[in-house]
Amino acid sequence: MNKIIGLALLVVGAVLLYFGYNAYNSAASEVTEFVTGSPTDNAVWYLVAGGLAAIIGIGVLLKK
Repeated sequence: MNKIIGLALLVVGAVLLYFGYNAYNSAASEVTEFVTGSPTDNAVWYLVAGGLAAIIGIGVLLKK
């Protein structure tokens, strides 16, 4: 059961990282980064949440 949860977290993390990467490279994010010096909040949250979910998923998969 833990392997399924770990795999699900890993997949969700990968999907969130994909959306975060796309949001980070979007036109709106580039304009916001040009004006404010930082990317949009959505892009940052997607990347952070995706990274955490992927790390937790890998940890659950590697745990005995």
